Amino acid sequence: MANEEKKRFNKASLVEVVQKNMGKDTTKALAEKSVDAVINGLKTGVLKNGIVQLIGFGTFRVITRKARMGVNPKTGEKIKIKASKTVRFSPGKELKEKL
Repeated sequence: MANEEKKRFNKASLVEVVQKNMGKDTTKALAEKSVDAVINGLKTGVLKNGIVQLIGFGTFRVITRKARMGVNPKTGEKIKIKASKTVRFSPGKELKEKL
């Protein structure tokens, strides 16, 4: 399990990469502020427009999941799952080719 956590790329990892890419004069605080600004921009775009497209990277799109029947794994009891909205990411051509 500890080995899996080393492979995980999280916000702190992203801040480090951004800091390196911005140059040696960039502080960690400035890099984190930049990452936060991008994340907030993505949130705003998705909430306002329902879609954010970043050419070369991918598209974030709001989708609606239909109501459906499910099963409680503990009891085996059938349960009704309400319709809900979520965000789906589709990688762009450039990113998809690198995977």
